[in-house]
Amino acid sequence: MTPRTPSQPPRPPRPGPSRRAGPTPPRPPEFTLPEQDGHLGPLAPEGDYDGLAFTSLDLTGADAPSARFLDCTLRDLTLDEAGLRGARFADCALEGVRGVGTDLVDARFRDVTCVDVRLGGVRAYGASLSRVLVRGGKLDVVNLRGATLTDVAFEGCVLVEPDLAGATLTRVAFRDCVLRGADLTGATLVDVDLRETAGFTLSRGVERLAGATITPAQLLDHAPALAAALGIRVQP
Repeated sequence: MTPRTPSQPPRPPRPGPSRRAGPTPPRPPEFTLPEQDGHLGPLAPEGDYDGLAFTSLDLTGADAPSARFLDCTLRDLTLDEAGLRGARFADCALEGVRGVGTDLVDARFRDVTCVDVRLGGVRAYGASLSRVLVRGGKLDVVNLRGATLTDVAFEGCVLVEPDLAGATLTRVAFRDCVLRGADLTGATLVDVDLRETAGFTLSRGVERLAGATITPAQLLDHAPALAAALGIRVQP
């Protein structure tokens, strides 16, 4: 009688390729504000502001290019037509800041929170934003052409016709936001999460959505523009 061969345990299934659950989320700002002294203004070109609180000031038309803000709070300020070209903001909190026509060209923001900020017609092309949180408020026709956004989160805010042509967006998330009429011409997107945007529309640059994560419904909304951009004819 032939002896029975012991049964072999089933082989475990071969691991398949790893599947990412979604885009890498942005890293949040990391800073703790120290005790601050009040500052009543005005602002000066190349001014150096360290550990100060600017509260309830009208700084309309301020001329402060290349100013530096470190460990500062800017609360309830009016910055209409203010000149802050090349300014540096690091480890700062902006709350309730208002600005129309503000010049923030080539400005730098690192580890900054912006809460209930309302900006309109602001020029910020060439700016750099790193570990920035924008919560609430409204950004209306903000020019961010050629800007670099890394680890930036927009939460519960409204963005109308942002100009992101030629910009580079890395680990950028739009959470519970309205995003209308964005221009992505020539933009580069890496780990950009658009799934929680409402009313998401583009004025240009639909072909630059590579590197973004969108929902199936958003894909259907943009399918005609994507087909046209890729030269695809859809016929019955």
